[in-house]
Amino acid sequence: MDPTAWAAALESSALGEWMRGDAWAYPVVNVLHLLGLTLLVGPIVLLDLRLLGAGGVFPLGAVSRTLTAWSVAGLLVLLPSGFALFAADAGPLLDNPALRFKLVAIALAIVNAVAFRWLWSNRLAEWDQAPPTFGRLQALVSILLWLAVPVAGRMIAYV
Repeated sequence: MDPTAWAAALESSALGEWMRGDAWAYPVVNVLHLLGLTLLVGPIVLLDLRLLGAGGVFPLGAVSRTLTAWSVAGLLVLLPSGFALFAADAGPLLDNPALRFKLVAIALAIVNAVAFRWLWSNRLAEWDQAPPTFGRLQALVSILLWLAVPVAGRMIAYV
């Protein structure tokens, strides 16, 4: 299906109509989206800072397990709430460069996180003795990408 036609169909769907027509739908979903963002980005940045060497008194494996669970919960709140927010105004948003940048940043950040788990999850115990340079670079890239997501999200209204 053509992206423009798909966006128009989504915007005129029951979800799009509800998001625009109900006085509480958009604000409540927006608050849920912000909650999901907090649950995702906060723990990820803390974990990445730990991977970069901060908070070395905390065992990396335990920190990773705990904070990753919170980040996954945040992502599970963000995805459906973001889709619902998009449905409210899908046509114009489809052409918004800030939204496109945000979606690319999310995709790259998720790919980076999956690659990190694949490469390093079995080696976190030795991370503090010999932190891999590439792993630390991934942590730094993660911070930059995940912080770019809310900045781009906020810029959607201005571009």
